[in-house]
Amino acid sequence: MNPPQPIRLVGATGSPYTQKMVALLRYRRIPYAITWGPVETACDALGVPRPRPVLMPTFFFEEEGGLQTSVDSTPIIRRLEEDYEGRSVLPDDPALAFIDYLIEDFGDEWCTKFMFHYRWYAEADADNAGTRLPLTMDVSMPEDQLAQVKASFAERQIGRLYVVGSNDTTAPVIDASYRRFLAAMEAHLACQHFMLGGRPGAGDFALYGQLTQLVGFDPTPRAIAHEVSPRTVAWVDRLADQCGLEPSAQDWLPLEEQAATLRGLLDEIGRVYAPAQLANARAVEAGDKSWECTIEDTTWTQRTFPYQAKCLQWTRERYRALAAADRARVDDLLVDTGVEAMLSE
Repeated sequence: MNPPQPIRLVGATGSPYTQKMVALLRYRRIPYAITWGPVETACDALGVPRPRPVLMPTFFFEEEGGLQTSVDSTPIIRRLEEDYEGRSVLPDDPALAFIDYLIEDFGDEWCTKFMFHYRWYAEADADNAGTRLPLTMDVSMPEDQLAQVKASFAERQIGRLYVVGSNDTTAPVIDASYRRFLAAMEAHLACQHFMLGGRPGAGDFALYGQLTQLVGFDPTPRAIAHEVSPRTVAWVDRLADQCGLEPSAQDWLPLEEQAATLRGLLDEIGRVYAPAQLANARAVEAGDKSWECTIEDTTWTQRTFPYQAKCLQWTRERYRALAAADRARVDDLLVDTGVEAMLSE
């Protein structure tokens, strides 16, 4: 019997979503072949049209018409669940699966604000990223070319800080949220190995992807992480490769048996992510190009993101699809966290 062909993908070590998916593939023991480098180069080499937008990682799936690209990690995870048996990252319990989805969405859409802000806001971090990121694409890049690429790339990325809402006004809000998030992780990891029990869910890998950069790439958030949550630093190291873990169904803890420390993470989602999501969705509905809301007594202003409005819509659809009994269990867990506001409108 011929071994299964590995899944092809292209990504970058400095891409949190690439790290999210590679760690998930390792855990699920799904054969993969990753190319480290520009998406455009990989697509051209395979004769595949470039995805729109070009994002990392880009997966190449065999379809009837040939190779097709896919770039959104959340639906890719669900596709892999259908295509490969065993070692699932999605809980069987619908209520628990909803909380896992909520954590994954928070990791993908809010924790990336931590990553992008710290990477490009302070001069020392921007200098580090400006040098290292081009080298992850081509480690043998000549010095003169590196200097040119660094200057243009850093200028472009620093100029995009407004996209995630990072500025002098919101910087303290982002920093405070990151520290609270790390403190919540520190407390929770003292009770259990993963967010929802003794095996990782999709939400774990979403948090992991962002944290690979925050504790392993960028100087400022790395120092904060070592100060606030050494358990998180160790957890990131361990989650990089969990292919040796032998999970069982009992490793998922029911919502009613979750450690009380899970509350810290849910509180942070309700405290910062919920108001941002609601304001963004209202702006999309009104056709506004930007929005503002109050987060932590600070006016947060940001460009409108249609995709994040879709994220809120998908979260609500999953919530409404729960059976009444499961929805009541979720409601009991989320009471007074602030997350309820995301689900009620």
